[in-house]
Amino acid sequence: MSDRLRRTLPNAITVVRLLMAGAFFAIIALKLSPNSADGRQWWGNAAFILFIAAALSDILDGYLARKWGVVTDFGRVMDPFVDKVLVLGAFVYLASPKFAEPEWSRAFGLEPQAGEINCATGVASWMVVVVLARELLVTSLRGVLEARGVAFAADWSGKLKMFAQSAAIPTALFIAVNPGCLASPNYRLAQMLSVWGMTLITLWSAVPYTIRGAALLRSISKGAR
Repeated sequence: MSDRLRRTLPNAITVVRLLMAGAFFAIIALKLSPNSADGRQWWGNAAFILFIAAALSDILDGYLARKWGVVTDFGRVMDPFVDKVLVLGAFVYLASPKFAEPEWSRAFGLEPQAGEINCATGVASWMVVVVLARELLVTSLRGVLEARGVAFAADWSGKLKMFAQSAAIPTALFIAVNPGCLASPNYRLAQMLSVWGMTLITLWSAVPYTIRGAALLRSISKGAR
């Protein structure tokens, strides 16, 4: 394999992942409707496969870039950008009316309040706020520290968070668009556990970053005196 191809292939995979993210959002926006079952299952499963492929491509391009020693500025900027577009965008859509159920599941004996609907994905709007807030906090810390010349790389808690999110999204989506799974109390329990587990891990993962970032900022302040 030529050196030129080795330099361009990881970045090309990143660009393809951005296109897959766009296709994923387009399917949900244009082909899924809570008021129509026509094609909903087929298109929902297509979106599920697209997300899985996009998530796997993230592992592949990072692996190739490190293996071949071709980490570029483009990749350092675009790879996390595309990851956040895919994951954050997915959660925004999963909590949207596109996945509203006309009636709440009877599996847990729950009844909706007046004018309230249940989301078939199990993702609530406040969960999306938690995910967004965590990303904004860590990104802000990283920006401040790296502007002062201090590296602030991802740690194991961030990788665990990414894994939990990447697992929760296809789990919630697959169950939401397949009627047999949606009607099963066991599948709905698995969906609830994956979504709530993701939310708790996301919230917790902000703590190590905050502690590490605060310590680095204090050391910088002391060194400047």
